[in-house]
Amino acid sequence: MKALILAPFSSAALERLNQSMEVTYENWMDTQKLLSPEEFVERIQGQDIAILVVEADFLPREVFEKATKLKFVGVCRADVSHIDMEAATEHGVPVVNTPARNAIAVAELTIGLMLSLARRIPEAHTMVRSRQWVDPTGAYFTLRGTELTGKTIGIVGFGAIGRQVATRLSAFDTTILAYDPFLPPEQVRELGAEQVELDDLMARSDIVTIHCSVTPDSMGLLDARRIALMKPTAYLVNAASTFVIDNEAIIQALREKRIAGAAFDVYETWPVRPDSPLLELDNVVLTPHIGGATAETLVRYSQWIVDDIERFLRAERPVHLLNPQVWDKGAR
Repeated sequence: MKALILAPFSSAALERLNQSMEVTYENWMDTQKLLSPEEFVERIQGQDIAILVVEADFLPREVFEKATKLKFVGVCRADVSHIDMEAATEHGVPVVNTPARNAIAVAELTIGLMLSLARRIPEAHTMVRSRQWVDPTGAYFTLRGTELTGKTIGIVGFGAIGRQVATRLSAFDTTILAYDPFLPPEQVRELGAEQVELDDLMARSDIVTIHCSVTPDSMGLLDARRIALMKPTAYLVNAASTFVIDNEAIIQALREKRIAGAAFDVYETWPVRPDSPLLELDNVVLTPHIGGATAETLVRYSQWIVDDIERFLRAERPVHLLNPQVWDKGAR
């Protein structure tokens, strides 16, 4: 079999895969190119590609209908909305993904953003770097922050990332509130958190951090009314999705200092528009969508994909199989 890897991939995982098959590696972040459906069909059929691994490339129905030599698809993401799963299943192609591949990375960045807000770390760095630290003790007063210890942290969405955040917050002796209508209370209590309604979380939390996935129910979940429930001393951290929150409402709250500040790793546009009002605010911390950008995330999902490819080659069911009905019927 031959494999075409279009996602960023670890060298160790590529070496493992090369022991089982001929591998062509074209990282889309290096080539800066996503293949069209026609190009996929041409390459799969013309180069006898049986194993395809993607991250950002779209695989519509046309690919599964015309690329009859395709036997297996690996997706280096949790979200597979860019893959026509119905078509893959109809044509007997197993699809695996990498759920929670970046949960640890995003959780650690979230803690970093909380500390950056609470201890005003970016401002302190800028003061020293720009040679504005001229009074030996001035910053002790002008940049006085607050501690996480003893604070109430509200986690909106208690999935893989939310639970990783809760685990790390336990070291800070915080009170953790969790909103997740899909989890039983006992799973929330296992991590020392209290399951509450969203309005209660917004009103009680010193820091609100968003980690829910984007669904029709979560779009605009944190609307103007709920943002208005926040304490004037509270912070908000969003490393999940810009679509979960009313962006106009949060910007207005920040501009009017109705909350203390916010940190964002996700935006309406990537990169941020030059005229974005976020760039004019002095109470925000902004990072360029780097939540999952760690070396360990890449190694983790690369290993998971190769593990499942090797299972597939041994005629064993892949662990992260998304369409088990294909396996039950026998993959093509």
